[in-house]
Amino acid sequence: MLKNRASSNSTPAEMNKLRTLLVEDNNLFRQTLKESLRLSFPEIVIDEASNGVEALQKVNTFAPDLILMDMRLPGESGLGLTQKIKAIYPDIIIFILTNYDSVECREAASRYGADRFIAKESLGRLEELIRSYFKI
Repeated sequence: MLKNRASSNSTPAEMNKLRTLLVEDNNLFRQTLKESLRLSFPEIVIDEASNGVEALQKVNTFAPDLILMDMRLPGESGLGLTQKIKAIYPDIIIFILTNYDSVECREAASRYGADRFIAKESLGRLEELIRSYFKI
């Protein structure tokens, strides 16, 4: 069952849907990921951010259950954002996404509080991971 924090922008019908924030500066990748998620989870509610400032604003107004966060963003890194978000909202699940699949990146993601680390080339596992975290 999903646990949503109330948002002033939420309608009653959206309260029990998986609220997901995509934080990715590559517009094409973000749109492709969004379409893929909508195919796998037709009732998902998705919002988007392309940088850290926008992401922090959306976390406060959109109240996501899940954040799919690019590791490298313009300005502040996805790791720094993860640490800030987890300090305020520890229940938000954050998956770090990156093109750089290395032991160092995985360890850094864990140190900064990410719940999962996913190489962008391994996104085929994303649906399974989301289902396991949210029991959907």
